[in-house]
Amino acid sequence: MTMFLSLILVALLLSILAGLIRVFRGPAPAERMLAAQLLGTSAVAILLILSQLMDLRALLDVALVFALLAAVTLVAFVVLAERGMR
Repeated sequence: MTMFLSLILVALLLSILAGLIRVFRGPAPAERMLAAQLLGTSAVAILLILSQLMDLRALLDVALVFALLAAVTLVAFVVLAERGMR
């Protein structure tokens, strides 16, 4: 099970790398925001897996905070984008 979770961690890290490339090179702000959401989701997944592997329950709280911050960031982006379209 540990090897399987480690492989998932590597895949998530590669996903973060691909997302960083899109954040820096994305042609539109919406695409950059979606890539940033991918980074947040991947970070939450990595923290959850590390919590399981290392048996640290505190990482669950950190993952919850990251998930909430990602949701707030998305709402802020949508509100700002809506103001810019008017």
